[in-house]
Amino acid sequence: MLPLSVQVPASIVLLAGGAMACFAGYRLFRLVLGVYGFILGALLASSMVGASGTWTVVAAAIAGGALGALVLFAGYFVGVALIGAGLGALAVNVAWKPFGGDPHWAVLLVVAAVGAIAAMSFQRYVIILTTAFGGAWTMLLGAAALMGGPGARAASSGPNVWIVYPGQAGPGGMWLYVAWVAIALTGTYVQMHTDGGKKTKSHKR
Repeated sequence: MLPLSVQVPASIVLLAGGAMACFAGYRLFRLVLGVYGFILGALLASSMVGASGTWTVVAAAIAGGALGALVLFAGYFVGVALIGAGLGALAVNVAWKPFGGDPHWAVLLVVAAVGAIAAMSFQRYVIILTTAFGGAWTMLLGAAALMGGPGARAASSGPNVWIVYPGQAGPGGMWLYVAWVAIALTGTYVQMHTDGGKKTKSHKR
C-alpha cells in the first residue's frame, strides 16, 4: 500500500484516469493502457519493497509504474487479445459450474483462443465495454479514497499492497455496485455515441 502522505494524489490519479477510461477509453486507448500500466506497475513495485520508508516506496512505485506503462503501451494488440482470451476463459468457468469441478485445459485453451480472435475482430466494442466498466470502477475507488470513508481507512491501515481500496464499504455497500453499473453504462453510451458521430461526419465528407 502506498504511504498515507501520497494517497491523496494517488487517489486523484485513480479518479482522473478512471474518468478518462470510462468516457474516452476507445479514442484514447493507448493512453489508457499507459495509465493502467503505471498503476499496476506502481502497486507491484511498492509491494516488493514493503515498508522501507516513504521515499523508497514512492521511488519504487514511480520506477515500476513507468515500466508498467511502457509495457502496456507497447502491447496494444496483445492487450486486446488478452482481454478476449480472459473473458473467454471466465465464461467457460462460469458455464462449467453446474457440472462441478474445473473445465478441461483443452476446452479452456480453445475458448481462450476463440475469445482472442473475436476480440481482435470486434476490438472496438471490446475496448469500449472494457474501458467503460474498468474506468467506472477506478473512478469509484478514487472517489472513496478522497472521501476517506471506512473502506479507505481500512485499506490505509492494511498490510496488503494489492488492496488499493476495498470494494465493499459495509452492509450497505450494494450502492457501490449499482453506481458502478450506472456509470459504466453511461460511459459505454458516451463512447459509442461520440465515436459513431465522428465516423458519420467523416463519411459524409
